[in-house]
Order: sequence, then C-alpha cells, then structure tokens
Amino acid sequence: MNTVAQNVANLNTGGYRAEEVKFETILSQAGAGPVAFSSPGESFVSQRAGPVSKTDNPLDVAIQGDAWLAMNTPSGTVYTRDGRMKMTEAGELQTMDGHPVLDMGGAPIALDPQAGTPTIGRDGMISQGGNQVGALGLFRIDPRSKMTRFANSGFMPSRPAAAVQDFTSISVQQGYAEGANVNPVIEMTKMIMISRTFESAASTISETESSLMSAIRTLGPGS
Repeated sequence: MNTVAQNVANLNTGGYRAEEVKFETILSQAGAGPVAFSSPGESFVSQRAGPVSKTDNPLDVAIQGDAWLAMNTPSGTVYTRDGRMKMTEAGELQTMDGHPVLDMGGAPIALDPQAGTPTIGRDGMISQGGNQVGALGLFRIDPRSKMTRFANSGFMPSRPAAAVQDFTSISVQQGYAEGANVNPVIEMTKMIMISRTFESAASTISETESSLMSAIRTLGPGS
C-alpha cells in the first residue's frame, strides 16, 4: 500500500519511475501436502519509459532509449530521466532543483548566457551561434545495479554507470520532457484491491478468533 501511495503521489513528477513489488511463492513439504507461503516482497524500479510531452522549452530534453542524464548533488552523482533544465545567470546548466547537469566526463556544463538559444542535437551535443559549446552526458545503468532513490526522480546505482558512445538506439529530443511512468488507473485499481484484501483478511482473522473463544467457553467447563 505504501508503494502504491508513493506512485500515486508522484503522478505529475517529471521523469519519475514507479516502484513495484514482486512476491515469490515458497513451498513447504513438511506436511502431508505442499503448503505455499508468500515471501515478504521485494521492491524494484519499473524501467518503463514515461509519456513524452512537448514543452517547446529549448532547455528541456526527453531521452529516447535506455539512458539517463547525470547531475551532481551533495550525495554524489545522481542519474535521472527528468530532462527539464534551466540556465543560471552565469550560464551553468542545472536541473530544476538546482543541481549541475554533467557531461559524459562528469564535468558540469557551462553555456554562454549571451550567445543565444542553445540547440541540442539528438546525440546531446549543445550548440550556440553555430558553435559547439558542450554535450549532455548520457549514461547506461547496469541492470544488475541496486537502485537507491534520490528525491523523487533521481537514482544512485550500486554499480558504475557507463557513458553512451553509440547513439543508434539512444537519442535526446529537444523541446520535450518525459513524465512519470505511473498508470493512474492501474495504481488506483491496485489500491482498491489491496484495501479489500486487507479488509477480507482482517475479517477472517476476527471470525477465527471469535470462533476459537466461543469454543473455549463452550468446551472449557466440561474439560
């Protein structure tokens, strides 16, 4: 329920990746017949891409394919799919939360505030006035990495991310932004199902305890 509630709360968070929970069945052969138990559940980050919408903001980019932008934070390098950016008066390219956006070498990107509107190519190359002034770093995260969430749409992987060199299947689209990959209909359905299942289980437990107490009262004096 906590996982579903978190997903619903971030329906409008740019680049948010939904949290999912998987359960495994554990079989016990101790009795005459097999008995199934459920594991406590393990959470993981959904890798589905979120919907892309047109913003017409030249500092917004949507990533096409399996790649992430990098930003520098007090906790270290964090990766995100939220491509909404801004430029400071000094020309530093930052996320909307004020974290410096990094190039493929891990260095902050600086633009010229006086050089006009930047153009961002599909490979992340940034140009101003016809001159290349920098490049967005795009990174692949090892699928075996354990993802630690940073704020809402950022992640810190347990394994090093690798800079993208081949842009055949990966690109960025200027003037667009990726939204949360949360399906509100599915999440609300999950919430209703979980609530009803909990109520049913609680009712069953209550009825079982009531029957047990009734049996004790009935059989107790004669035992």
